[in-house]
Amino acid sequence: MRRVFRLPFLLPLLLAAAGPAGPARGQVQLRCEGTLLEARGSAERRQVARWLRFSLGIEADGSAADTALASLQSRLAAVRSGLQALGAEELRVSSPQTWQRPAEGRRPGRVQAVVQVSGRVAPPRFQELVRGVGSFAGVRLAPVTAEADRAEAETLRRDLLRAAYRDALAQAAEVAAVVGRPQLSPLELQLDGGSPPIALRAAAAPAADAVPPFDPAELEPPLSRLSLLVRFCAR
Repeated sequence: MRRVFRLPFLLPLLLAAAGPAGPARGQVQLRCEGTLLEARGSAERRQVARWLRFSLGIEADGSAADTALASLQSRLAAVRSGLQALGAEELRVSSPQTWQRPAEGRRPGRVQAVVQVSGRVAPPRFQELVRGVGSFAGVRLAPVTAEADRAEAETLRRDLLRAAYRDALAQAAEVAAVVGRPQLSPLELQLDGGSPPIALRAAAAPAADAVPPFDPAELEPPLSRLSLLVRFCAR
C-alpha cells in the first residue's frame, strides 16, 4: 500500500476523487492499491497583443540640483504631452532622483537628475512611441513588451490547465499500459504556475522616409505557459 498527502493546490475534480477530508488540519490521506505514477504535463499558447507596455528614463543635468531638476521637469512635461497624444494609459511617473557627477579632468562636476515613466499604448502607436517620444532629448527607451488582454486571462488559464492535465494523463496512460496497469485514478495535482510575456528591446532607426516603420507585429507575441505535476494510481 502506498500513501501520499495532498499539496495545497487541487482541482475540484481531483479532490472529489480523493474522498472526504480528515479531521487533522483538513488534510486528505490518499491511498493507492497499485502503482503510484507521476507525470508532468505542460501547455502553452501565444496570444494577440492588445497593448504595448513601455518604460523609459528621462535624464537631465545642471551645474546645481535646482537647474538639473528644472531641466528634468521641462523634459518630463514634453514626454508626458507626447505620450498623452498617443493615447497612453496607466501612466506612472517615479519621484526624481539626483546625484553629483564628479569632475573629470577639465570637465567640471555636474548634478545629474533622472525620472522613470511607464505606461502602455495600443500596438498601432509603436512607431510613434519609438521614433517620436523615444527621440526626445534625454529620453532612454527600455524594452517594450507585448501584453495580452487581461479579460482573457481567466479563460486562458482554464484552457491551459485542461491541456496540461490531458498531457500528463496521456503520459501516465502510456507508462501504465507498459507495466500492465491500465486503470488510472488521479490522486494529487500540484500547479507550477506560469511565465511573464517575452520582452523585446525597441531600438532607434535611421531617419529616412524609405525605411520601413517599426512594426508591432514583429514583436514577440504574449506567451502564457502552465505546467503541473499529477500523481495517478495505476491498477
